Amino acid sequence: MMNPLKTAYASRLTLDVEIAAELMTSNPVSIREKATLKEAVALLIDKGISAAPVIDNAGRPTGVLSRSDLLVHDREQVEYLKPVPEYYDRAELAAPSGETLPSGFQVEKVDRTRVKELMTPVVFSVRPETPVARVVKDIADLKVHRLFVVDDSGVLVGVISALDVLRHLRPDLS
Repeated sequence: MMNPLKTAYASRLTLDVEIAAELMTSNPVSIREKATLKEAVALLIDKGISAAPVIDNAGRPTGVLSRSDLLVHDREQVEYLKPVPEYYDRAELAAPSGETLPSGFQVEKVDRTRVKELMTPVVFSVRPETPVARVVKDIADLKVHRLFVVDDSGVLVGVISALDVLRHLRPDLS
């Protein structure tokens, strides 16, 4: 007796779409070049994504910001802290202007790094009418996790991830 699971896995798989527009996720989450590091981290965490396209003011992709980019940046930041005193005098707890800080107030060191400084400044893109065979070949040949889909003006209209490709695979029943 033949094992039905073995037969199903032995069949060929085909994509059930023909062009990039049918494969892509439309209106992808993106981040502006001028966004801060803190905003970028919040976006990736809140949306549960590992990377986001970085766009300019016209909506054209200029790069990609990934969790890996953030980790590299964090690792490269060297910060030497002053030894913590055993106690603070109230006079030491003042703003640079001399204004004393209220009780319970904490001072945070703000990283003013912008997304444009951290992103990978390479954009691999296709047009909406690009055949899926070309999309799959580009993802494999370029060894990337995602391709951007841009319109004739170069504006970001979608993104195709390797997971999007897998979602559209179907057994070839012919």
